[in-house]
Amino acid sequence: MKALIAYATRYGATASSSEEIAKVLREEGIDVKVVDTKEEKITSISEYDLIIVGSGMQMGKWTNEAENFLAKFHKEFADKKLALFVSTMKSVSEREGKTEDVANMRKVSLEYKVSKYNLQPIALGFFGGVLDFNKMNFIMRRTMSFLKPQLEKDGFQEVQPGVYELRDWNEIRKWARELVTKAIQA
Repeated sequence: MKALIAYATRYGATASSSEEIAKVLREEGIDVKVVDTKEEKITSISEYDLIIVGSGMQMGKWTNEAENFLAKFHKEFADKKLALFVSTMKSVSEREGKTEDVANMRKVSLEYKVSKYNLQPIALGFFGGVLDFNKMNFIMRRTMSFLKPQLEKDGFQEVQPGVYELRDWNEIRKWARELVTKAIQA
């Protein structure tokens, strides 16, 4: 089986999550190509059996490049095994017990995309991401600065100055292993 992971990232979380997903798939014997859609334009998906599309989320929106990839190939996905995943701030809301916020984030980030493009994915991944205040533009950094004390209160520590890791790596690996099983069965 050949798989393509096409992603776009803002602060690097979706890139490293894509690499971790690829590592798990390779361990399961799948031939995987990982592509940053900001760096490489994909002209065809015909050689792949499994397509995984990942995007970072900001203010409820996918990255432009990942959205454009969905728009370009959405009709061809009907003949492929498809999975979508996003990197979000869900971990913060989960730790604060805001289950309704988490459900709304999932709806906006994944379920609306499935509906918008009439997709039939075999898996949807909804993961935490990375907040990197160093890579944010001035307006976003200022807007998000209120969040730093809350992050620390919720137990998220800076992994380096201005960078907060919000991912659960075991959750991502488990999702990737389950994806392999679904792809083989589909």
